[in-house]
Amino acid sequence: MRIIYASLRILILILAVVVLPSIVVAAETICRGRLWYVTADNLRVPEREACILNGGHVKGTIKVEARATLRAYEVRVVGNVQAENARLVLINRAPRIGGSVQVKQGGSAMLLYSTVEGDVQFEANNNKLLVVNIDDPGVPFIFSNRLRANDNNVGGNVQVIGNQATVQIFRNVIGGNLHCKDNRPPLGGADNKVGGIKEYQCADF
Repeated sequence: MRIIYASLRILILILAVVVLPSIVVAAETICRGRLWYVTADNLRVPEREACILNGGHVKGTIKVEARATLRAYEVRVVGNVQAENARLVLINRAPRIGGSVQVKQGGSAMLLYSTVEGDVQFEANNNKLLVVNIDDPGVPFIFSNRLRANDNNVGGNVQVIGNQATVQIFRNVIGGNLHCKDNRPPLGGADNKVGGIKEYQCADF
């Protein structure tokens, strides 16, 4: 019996050393107001709150909740940036977003000077939409009632579907497809380098 108990104790110690450290719940950082150079596992902007991120590193996902605002400057994100029913999503000079940028059923969005390794998806937004990377000092840094996708580097697809805003898509490098459908009013765009296909409203871009 002593041998059995000793063996059980050794087994429990092995489990404690090997298994338990792998069972880790990722911490979530709540952003209200301004954060400087934060490092977070995951980050969430709560409903109706406003968040400004200056620098930093998010190891997982950024989530923007309903009627919330995110302004992120020079932030590295390993995972996705996800927003649904958000008021505003602005991403400026992100050196790397390892996942996708997804803004759905919300208001305004702007993507500037950023690299996205996954997809960029803007669907069913009904306000001022800008997906932009404008290398032109003459372009004012303001929101107008339009969606712009200019000078971005996107590893996956760019999908612009069912938005109620003027859409402009210029000078992007897109590894996948450029897909635009059911947007009103009509879109404008040109000089996009697309590894896949350009289709529907973006066919001539």
